[in-house]
Amino acid sequence: MKIDGVPTRSIALAADGWAVEVIDQTLLPHAFAKRRLETAEAAAEAIRVMRVRGAPLIGATAAYGLALAMRTDPSDAALEHAAQMLVATRPTAINLRWAVDDMTARLRPLPPGERAAAAYRRAAEICDEDVAINTAIGSHGLDLIRAAWQAAGRARPVNVLTHCNAGWLATVDWGTALAPIYMAHDAGIPVHVWVDETRPRNQGAALTAWELGRHGVAHTVVVDNAGGHLMQHGLVDLCLVGTDRTTSRGDVCNKVGTYLKALAARDNDVPFYVALPGPTIDWTLEDALSGIPIEERDGREVSHVIGCTDDGRMAAVRITPPDSPVANHAFDVTPARLVTALITERGVCPATREGLLSLYPERHNRPLA
Repeated sequence: MKIDGVPTRSIALAADGWAVEVIDQTLLPHAFAKRRLETAEAAAEAIRVMRVRGAPLIGATAAYGLALAMRTDPSDAALEHAAQMLVATRPTAINLRWAVDDMTARLRPLPPGERAAAAYRRAAEICDEDVAINTAIGSHGLDLIRAAWQAAGRARPVNVLTHCNAGWLATVDWGTALAPIYMAHDAGIPVHVWVDETRPRNQGAALTAWELGRHGVAHTVVVDNAGGHLMQHGLVDLCLVGTDRTTSRGDVCNKVGTYLKALAARDNDVPFYVALPGPTIDWTLEDALSGIPIEERDGREVSHVIGCTDDGRMAAVRITPPDSPVANHAFDVTPARLVTALITERGVCPATREGLLSLYPERHNRPLA
């Protein structure tokens, strides 16, 4: 993707070839700045406080975090310490553990002197693989948007409702749920996106709207509770969201509020699609409600809203009574029965174990853990 005409990835090596640069998403949409990561601890902090977020990008950042750790100390103890530290930052997104497990499995057998170079090579491969995966997801999802446009007689834009941010800021490039939208726009298909604000961190209002605007895609920011109203009045052709973890039978864990959109979509006969890369599938898990750890974040994200004042200062404003307790469950689970189809890099399939296995046949002979 491009920012002011400059091709940009959400994570990349710095000019010195060893430090890592990421876009500090806590500053968007009010300021665009890159942050330099020089240690595994800095990578863990970036993940924990959501300077980087989105399941694929978290995995890529963790991979580079291990590379930074190996550059400083390639010992077995340092490898295990960095791996445990990174995995503990965000418990819900499966890509994080996938990336850490992949890296450590490749690094453990190597002599310490070879680990840093191997870690940097593999982290770069993980980033490139993510871009290829998201490009394929975009191509498969584009067919669904084109079909919706043709069904509408090509007389108006395709109206897509999305939730949270599953664009290129959540991945290394392209995005998952937004990739088909970008490709449709680039192909000349008129598309308009209803952007859920996505309380409490407002990833939709702050990040998705910023992305779409920079790319020239028509969009409108709406409050989270407006989705059902829009669907009731025929203003949504399809819903398209991402996921942080999907079970082997097609249940989807995504940013809190996704489940409610799926319920409204089912009640109004609106297709509800979920875009996901293969590494987001947790093949060890069938029961999402009991098996996926749901991250509970700092209550201040609910009690306060962060914004930009008229004079350009970032400020946090309390919106709740000081003595009112708050709860901040960051994710919810959408049952597979509410998902019209899953869009993966290998194609589109029903949200069932059989559907997923049809695209990933190599998983047939691997029993659940």
